[in-house]
Amino acid sequence: MAGLTAVVLVCTLKKSPARSSSELIGHQLLDALGDHDISGEVVRVVDHDVRFGVSTDEGDGDGWPAIRERIVAADIVVLATPIWMGQPPSVTKMVLERLDAELSETDETGRPSMSDKVALVGVVGNEDGAHHVAAECFQALNDVGFTVAASASAYWVGEAMGSTDYQDLDEAPEKTRETIATAAANAAHLAAALRTAPYPAS
Repeated sequence: MAGLTAVVLVCTLKKSPARSSSELIGHQLLDALGDHDISGEVVRVVDHDVRFGVSTDEGDGDGWPAIRERIVAADIVVLATPIWMGQPPSVTKMVLERLDAELSETDETGRPSMSDKVALVGVVGNEDGAHHVAAECFQALNDVGFTVAASASAYWVGEAMGSTDYQDLDEAPEKTRETIATAAANAAHLAAALRTAPYPAS
């Protein structure tokens, strides 16, 4: 459907221009969404001065309001995150904490502000925990109003305690490419369906 957009929030701990496997999988998901005529952008969260908190604007130069504008404008929001110690890292948790403010925000019809938005998650790491990280992200995103499509996560994990990063591979493994394509196709389908038939006001 024409006009659908996405924003990828890259939750790496590394500021630009450092290379990031999380950013790589984020771009791959955005490219796959592009196969369904969905345009978008990638935002590396740590490049912005996002403050800790649970409001839409923590003041004093907080970088979150500008990112929030991109989220509000998008139909699909992708969290691209690494795994640290089997958990989502601090940047990912900070993003989820900032989205907690949306529990108090509504649109012009009184619906939660994130209604009709679709969530995707991309996870990379060289330790176990991809399913756990995706589950934590999906639960929090769903709590604030996002809808999760079928098979809405794509991930790669290397050898346990190994030193190879996703970005070090010559190309993504076939199974990872397949899950990226499936996640994008399902998210695109769901976003189009919600554009045509949005959730009713309660």
